[in-house]
Amino acid sequence: MTPVLLLAAEKESAQVTDWAARIGWVVGLALFVALVYWLMREGWKWRGTLQGDLPELPTTPDETGPKRLTMSGRYHGSTTAGQWLDRIVAHGLGTRSRAELTLTDAGLDVVRPGASDFFVPAARLREARLDKGIAGKVLTEGGLLVVTWEHGDRLIDSGFRSDHAAEHNEWVEAINSMIETNSREGAER
Repeated sequence: MTPVLLLAAEKESAQVTDWAARIGWVVGLALFVALVYWLMREGWKWRGTLQGDLPELPTTPDETGPKRLTMSGRYHGSTTAGQWLDRIVAHGLGTRSRAELTLTDAGLDVVRPGASDFFVPAARLREARLDKGIAGKVLTEGGLLVVTWEHGDRLIDSGFRSDHAAEHNEWVEAINSMIETNSREGAER
């Protein structure tokens, strides 16, 4: 019996953690994540370079007239009109942010804290509609206010979501009514 006791005493427990292998895996994973992030960032910059022909965004004129509607919410991005996945990133249009929208007789003023503000002149507005998605943001049917406008030689869809989604229908009606009025006045001239 003595040899059995000696065998039991000589046995050691298995090493629980191989620290060198674990540190190697963590460093490798961190480098992989950094590489993916860098590639995504370069892709975003490349997209901005490809869209470099887009003119500077208009700024709000000094005199805009009385406010028709105001809305507080989120700006979800802009895409090429009719192509809800073709995000436009030039001039900061790809940056999601909070937004304060103001509709006046002069046009649509978009104020974005922490991002570039822009103004859409009334003559450049083409359509407003309710939709469910734009460039990486999908909501319920009618959960997104999409405003189509002309900038340079492109039609752009910009997506907004109000803090109070019930306001969306009022915005669609007001913008489309404004577009109809402007086109009628333009035809009479």
